[in-house]
Amino acid sequence: MLLAIDTSAGSSVAVVDGDLVLAENSTEDTMRHAEVIGDMIRQTLDDAGIEPRQLDLVVAGMGPGPFTGLRVGIAAARAFALGIGRPLVPAVSHDAVAFDEWSAGVRGAVLVVTDARRREVYWSSYDLGDTGAVRSDGPALCRPDELPYPDFERIDATQISAGALGRVVRLQRERGEQSAFTEPLYLRSPDVTMPGARKRVTR
Repeated sequence: MLLAIDTSAGSSVAVVDGDLVLAENSTEDTMRHAEVIGDMIRQTLDDAGIEPRQLDLVVAGMGPGPFTGLRVGIAAARAFALGIGRPLVPAVSHDAVAFDEWSAGVRGAVLVVTDARRREVYWSSYDLGDTGAVRSDGPALCRPDELPYPDFERIDATQISAGALGRVVRLQRERGEQSAFTEPLYLRSPDVTMPGARKRVTR
């Protein structure tokens, strides 16, 4: 049983037991991650009728996503995992979108696209076959007119489902797969940089 948290787009929290999503709460609001995440975790656990000690692990959506929102969910997941003494498992947020499409019966090559703001988008490509969704390229950042793979079916996602993310991680762990990305996928250079050496002042 696991708790999944993702704030790469809006905010989403879910409790997943095996392949069953016991409870999930989500919002597409991209401006209030920090204000809602604590109450959302508490509400989701209550909805599922689960005590924190019953969880086996915590899943954190690592993006891609804008810096401020994404780090709220990752920090919450890390703090919660540390507080209950359970392992933290990182996951690529786009995998949840591809998994949802695969679960709905979509097959073939798809391109998952999410808003990166500043007139840019994040993208990841997937091959959806009979046994699951396999990421073939990305995640990456570009302008909308520079998106690759024009022949792929494009999936524009405004929300990442924590329930789907949890189910993806369960499936990956069953197959013995490890996440290729353990650090947040900001994919954009920070606006703030460390200052250089101070100039020497002379008379």
